[in-house]
Amino acid sequence: MEHDKIMEKITIHASKEYDIIIENGLLSKAGTEIAKALPGAGRLCVVCDRTVHRLYGSEDSPLQASLAAGGFELCTCVLQGGETGKNITSVSMITDFLAANHFTRSDAVIALGGGITGDLAGFAASIYMRGIRFIQIPTTLLAMADSSVGGKTGANTEAGKNIIGTFWQPELVIVDPEVLDTLPKKELLNGLAEIIKSGFIGDETIFDSISDGLLPAVAKAINVKRLIVEEDERETGRRRLLNFGHTIGHAIEKCSNYKISHGNAVMTGMYLATLAAEAKGWCKMPDRSADSCPCAEPMSRYIKKVIEAFAYPVITKYSADELAAVALNDKKRDGEDIIIIYPVGPGNCQMKALPQKDLASFIDLGLARAKL
Repeated sequence: MEHDKIMEKITIHASKEYDIIIENGLLSKAGTEIAKALPGAGRLCVVCDRTVHRLYGSEDSPLQASLAAGGFELCTCVLQGGETGKNITSVSMITDFLAANHFTRSDAVIALGGGITGDLAGFAASIYMRGIRFIQIPTTLLAMADSSVGGKTGANTEAGKNIIGTFWQPELVIVDPEVLDTLPKKELLNGLAEIIKSGFIGDETIFDSISDGLLPAVAKAINVKRLIVEEDERETGRRRLLNFGHTIGHAIEKCSNYKISHGNAVMTGMYLATLAAEAKGWCKMPDRSADSCPCAEPMSRYIKKVIEAFAYPVITKYSADELAAVALNDKKRDGEDIIIIYPVGPGNCQMKALPQKDLASFIDLGLARAKL
């Protein structure tokens, strides 16, 4: 992968202020940045899965050498990895590991890996001794553009994705684009789905940035999330826009026992939600004669073109009733309603409360129009 020359710092002003640093080769300089972000910390626990440990977390890795040079005492907790391991058992494994190694509140956790590792390590850090500091070092495009930013942590249960978790902001996010060299195409598509989502909800220029390279698009996606998180850190209002495609997408993932990837599921969820919203008349069809019209076609057609451009497989064999049953266990419920996100134009999404009893028929509208 040819690397864009980029160095950027984005500051999040939430309940805790922290920086997201994007720079090529940053893993080999991480110790310096982490020392500045963690004053007084002497010990670090690097949490990663087996694959990431082999690639970036071993004792002879540039990251470990940089952390040691920064004066930190290190230990490593290696997880099984995978969506099926994103559970409370893995969280307990991390907290037990911290306790066995005598970590205190002055120490810290490093989440090195994709979104699953970041969610689990952040959750463990938030509850160990009622909260210790942690650093995010995302190694997937999905984690860089989305899950490492904003302070959401969590684990899955039998009921669904991220049913348990906390809001716990990191002290620092370190993004080294060079780690993307080891990602297979399907993982790049996973992350690209969240970047595309950010384009629909907050910045239509992201679509042009993608053609210029992934990293400018990542920075723009982070900025979309930054603005929303700073306004609504605890997801009581506008932050729900970030769930575009996720109500149906999470249900598809769960129904498939996580065999369908997050990116494919979210792209399908965005498409189905948009088709259904158009069928219900929530989306005003564009006036092709108006010079001010930002998109001279229905948003569902616009989304489909994006899907086809990147060859996402948009398919689900699950019925509307099956998907609704899972989705109604999701966190996006609000009393007797579930919050639906849908686009009204590029870079502009809206929210609508849908009675829970109508969710299956809503999903069925999308499935029928998509002919899936």
